[in-house]
Amino acid sequence: MIRPKSPFRRIAAIAAGAVIGIGTMTMFAAPASAHHPEPSGTYCLASDGQATVTWKVGNSENIDATITAVSSTITSAFTGGDLKVGATLKAKGGELLTATQTHTFSDSKKKPKIKLTVEARWERPDRIVTEHRTVAATKSGMCAAQPTPSPSSPTPTPTTTASPTPTPTTVSPSPSQTPTESPTPTPTATTPPAEPVGTVESTCDKLTFTIENPADGKTVVMTLTPNKGEAKTLTVEPGKTGSVSFDAVEGLTVTPAAEGLDDNEPIAWEKPAECNPGQGGGKDEPALPLTGAATGGIIAGAVVLLAAGAGLFVMARRRRVRFTA
Repeated sequence: MIRPKSPFRRIAAIAAGAVIGIGTMTMFAAPASAHHPEPSGTYCLASDGQATVTWKVGNSENIDATITAVSSTITSAFTGGDLKVGATLKAKGGELLTATQTHTFSDSKKKPKIKLTVEARWERPDRIVTEHRTVAATKSGMCAAQPTPSPSSPTPTPTTTASPTPTPTTVSPSPSQTPTESPTPTPTATTPPAEPVGTVESTCDKLTFTIENPADGKTVVMTLTPNKGEAKTLTVEPGKTGSVSFDAVEGLTVTPAAEGLDDNEPIAWEKPAECNPGQGGGKDEPALPLTGAATGGIIAGAVVLLAAGAGLFVMARRRRVRFTA
């Protein structure tokens, strides 16, 4: 007998094709992970106020990066390691960059503020990312004290015979005469606001500035002035993230300015290695837009999915003949 075709088979085939297509598109257009160096530090403090700090820096990404800036809140030189500008930061899981600093603080009882800021740069085929991180060193304990040299031959102490001294009469003061000491108020420590994190990313068509402001930070207002075009203002409140983009053109530089920003040098757009013709680098015209992942891969995937969907549709329309006794 000849069985009529089922409408559910056609619906199932179309639904399967749609699910496969959406999954493939999502895979190709997935956003990039956040690039950042991963610094950490510990220090020990001796009784004379000398601190010895050990820094370590790792990588959040699966490709190598280059250290572009290193600074510390203490002025002593970095020694005993390879943490410096121009050093290669190995991919995630690789060898860490290390360095040591020593500094003597005038007040050994006060907790010192020791911070390290590291900036790194990643070069991928479709984008170039520069980002920095700041970390405070944590105290690991007291440094071993240096031994005090003892004299070679001790000097004998002469013995003096004391004459008997009359015992004085002790008079106990009355309760009204007992001095009363007022308690000294304890100063309240003020925690400084957390520092925001800035990222600069050069893609084939954009130069993007991003600021991540921690929840315990303060509002950041940054003015970004390009050498071509109008200036833009980026305002980011605590606990939020904001970004501003400029169209990529050849020779584009943008100068950032904000309260507390130490580095006000212009930042140039850098063209990634793999850009389609017409993307970025135009003399005076904005680059052609590029959204998501590489469009060539998406088009090829779409053609394959269309062919697969057509095949499933034809199979769903065929009538199957089955013979029964």
